[in-house]
Amino acid sequence: MSENVNRLSPRQKMINLMYIVLTAMLALNVSSDVLDGFTQVHDGLTRSNDNVSKRNAAIFAQLEAFAAQNPEKGALWLDRAGQVRRETAKMYQLVDSFKLAIVRQADGPDGNPDDIISRDDLEAASVIMLAPGNRQGERLRLGIDKYRGFITGFVPDSAKRRSIESALSTAPIKLPGQLAAKNWEDAKFDQQPVVAAVTLLSKLQNDILYAEGEALTHLLQQVDAGDVRVNELNAFVIPQSRLVMRGGEYQARIVLAAIDTTQRPEIFVNGTRLSNDKGIYRAGTGSTGTFNYKGFIELPHADGTVTKYDFSSEYTVMEPMATVSATMMNVLYAGIDNPVSIGVPGVPMSGISASMTNGTLTRNGDHWVARPAAIGKEAVISVTADIDGRPTQVATTSFRVRKLPDPTAYIPFGDSKGNTDHYKGGKPFSKALLMAAPGLDAAIDDGLLDTKFRVVSFETIIFDSMGNAMPYVSDGNKFSAQQRQAFQRLTRGKRFFISRIKAVGPDGTTRDLSPMEVIIG
Repeated sequence: MSENVNRLSPRQKMINLMYIVLTAMLALNVSSDVLDGFTQVHDGLTRSNDNVSKRNAAIFAQLEAFAAQNPEKGALWLDRAGQVRRETAKMYQLVDSFKLAIVRQADGPDGNPDDIISRDDLEAASVIMLAPGNRQGERLRLGIDKYRGFITGFVPDSAKRRSIESALSTAPIKLPGQLAAKNWEDAKFDQQPVVAAVTLLSKLQNDILYAEGEALTHLLQQVDAGDVRVNELNAFVIPQSRLVMRGGEYQARIVLAAIDTTQRPEIFVNGTRLSNDKGIYRAGTGSTGTFNYKGFIELPHADGTVTKYDFSSEYTVMEPMATVSATMMNVLYAGIDNPVSIGVPGVPMSGISASMTNGTLTRNGDHWVARPAAIGKEAVISVTADIDGRPTQVATTSFRVRKLPDPTAYIPFGDSKGNTDHYKGGKPFSKALLMAAPGLDAAIDDGLLDTKFRVVSFETIIFDSMGNAMPYVSDGNKFSAQQRQAFQRLTRGKRFFISRIKAVGPDGTTRDLSPMEVIIG
């Protein structure tokens, strides 16, 4: 018998996972990012539905071809497959009609489910599916129940039947924060944005096509693996995993659907014949990257001829992953944005969420920014990942919240190449550069924090010819006219001091900075 050609692909599983993640995110905030995410999932589901429809049509075509060659043996299975196709088409079209009605309720008579304008409309789905006297949602639920009972009658395998029943379940749903379970249609369509409702219906269509595929596959398996299957043979590569750690082993099964067990085919990969007759291909993983391979399967026939079937696939090798951090350096600084890197091996960024105590944690693409609140109080970041469709907490990390260190005051000036440089005192400084400098700035420029402070005032202490200390007050962070006049009188080798420097940081606190000695060079 053939391999199950209706098996969910890794891409389809990812689409399903993204739908679950986006539905959960709706409970938090209907943002444009969430709406964009639903649009991407809907587009992916549309393409997936088209592919599954073609695959189901191919299975039905095999049954048609077999019935044409052997009507006595194939007519029964073709008739049952025709019933499955007709009931599936009716159910699929019913769901399509609801998608169109919801979009037109939101966008008007020209609304298009593939180009939704009012994606965030929260009332259209409720009006169409839940309005009293209309209750199209109840009609849909009853239709799904009827179809589920019909389709599972063609799937005797208990595991597959349970999978279909789960995918097409319309049982009441208990939402987070609610004591009682809600009707399936209320939980699915009440106050749902249009794009979410349409995506949900596309996901339902995907589940309907999946159920149809399982039923058709079973019917196809009931006919003898004879001539018609040989006519439809295809080569399949079934990897154990497309993503493996470096140092591990990549393993894939290369099979021929509906293969005759009495006639083992020969399998060649990259020009070399496999040494086993089970179609298992192994490759070393000494380096990282994406690796392609291709080959062909040769199937001999009784008349001595050989049929060749080509195949190709790829796998990705990545470095082993681990997170190492110094416990003593788990520090966040109050008053500034602290970049944080969060990742879970094997889980896409779209499937990762995180939260933080004592402050806020925001996401910007694949990066996170932590902004703690209270100094001296721990901030704990909790990371949750969607694994096998379930949110699972995978890590919690504690950080100490500290006040930003004091900055260093400096005189900004332009060097010979036109670049801005910082003079921090303690060495000769050209009088020309001093006279051209605007005033005083301050910053933490250690290469890690790189945080600017705003100087609000300072004094210069300049000694006159009698040795008297003459203080001059700045004009904010700028040199005052008096200070510039005093600078003009300084000669090479003279020194003066900048003191009583006050600066305000991004945390809003005012700091008294260390004085600076300036030597005229």
